[in-house]
Amino acid sequence: MKISFSGKEAYQGEVVTPPGAADGATSPGLVVVQEWWGVNDHMRDVAGRFAKAGFLVVLPDLYDGKVTKDAGEAGALMQALDTMRAVDQIRAAALWLKAQASCSGKVGVTGFCMGGAMSFAAACHVPGLSAVVPFYGIPPAEKVDYANVTAPVLAHFARRDEWAAPSKAEAIKAQLDARGAPMELCVYDAEHAFFNDTRPDVHHAESASLAWKRTIAFLHRHLG
Repeated sequence: MKISFSGKEAYQGEVVTPPGAADGATSPGLVVVQEWWGVNDHMRDVAGRFAKAGFLVVLPDLYDGKVTKDAGEAGALMQALDTMRAVDQIRAAALWLKAQASCSGKVGVTGFCMGGAMSFAAACHVPGLSAVVPFYGIPPAEKVDYANVTAPVLAHFARRDEWAAPSKAEAIKAQLDARGAPMELCVYDAEHAFFNDTRPDVHHAESASLAWKRTIAFLHRHLG
């Protein structure tokens, strides 16, 4: 279901509710952040999987309706994205979730590729998050300060990833570990975007299944 929510601007997104939720029951909230392709059917499927796992999900539309299957266009859209506007969209989505009677009040953020980068950025800029799970994405260094991270972080990276190299994730982990906020880092023997089961060129079913199990356990542990 399409929704609108407000931050510094009015934003658009989609919400997916847990199936079969009893009247009056509450669920933890989860903001799911898109890959560089936009809010496509794959991202809707992923949001639906999280809803089936018991989360009230919001999928903010960072591209304001633009979707592509072309890697060149996706790269251009990602390069044109205003990081701090995207962070404000994620913040607004999290606040929208917290305001819902069907939300328990605890909210996490997860994202994939570009959405993984934005998840790290949200961890640095959005107060009150209870868990953050980035998948293979690194935000621009000048846009983040990891000293501001308070939420527990579980990060998934691929060993054969030249864009979101595991060494970059190790550097973030070192910063968080040094200040007593350890980050759980999982590195898989796979390629970038290994979770995306619509891309047979990179999808790695074993790694995706393990990452999913770890993510759901982590989110339920920290979101309740």
